[in-house]
Amino acid sequence: MSGSGTSGGGPGAAAPVSITRVLDALRGRRQTLSVAESLTGGLLAATIVDVPGASTVFRGGLVVYATDLKATLAGVDAALLAERGPVDPDVAAALALGVSERCGTDWGLSTTGVAGPGPQDGVAAGTVYIGLHGPGGADAVRRLALDGDRSAIRRNVVTAALALLAGAVGI
Repeated sequence: MSGSGTSGGGPGAAAPVSITRVLDALRGRRQTLSVAESLTGGLLAATIVDVPGASTVFRGGLVVYATDLKATLAGVDAALLAERGPVDPDVAAALALGVSERCGTDWGLSTTGVAGPGPQDGVAAGTVYIGLHGPGGADAVRRLALDGDRSAIRRNVVTAALALLAGAVGI
């Protein structure tokens, strides 16, 4: 997978990106977007639909907070989830692909990780993977190691996810 990287810290973990510019770029390409969210719990979709006209690009998404829903709704291999748990780069990639297939979109964007305040199944709070599936093999997974409280981590994940998508569409 391309696009792997680690980002630390708080508010500066990812540069803010204009979601309006991202949606305009997708609209210009006649491409669509869907999201699969775990730790962000709908915050990514809410951020996208805050933009007027988002419906011309954004088809919808899945909030798959529970591990079993990652398999039943998003199509992540249950054996992968059993072996590695939900906070894993291959799970992020599978979520992005799964939501793209289920929603019939060109692009799928996913978030999975631990928002905190404490660790989950031995995975430290702030450990996050963002997955991206796009046309022509534009697939990527980004690892984040974030600091901050639960709310800050979730906000920073949304910012980083949108930045990953922006980079993939050339913004």
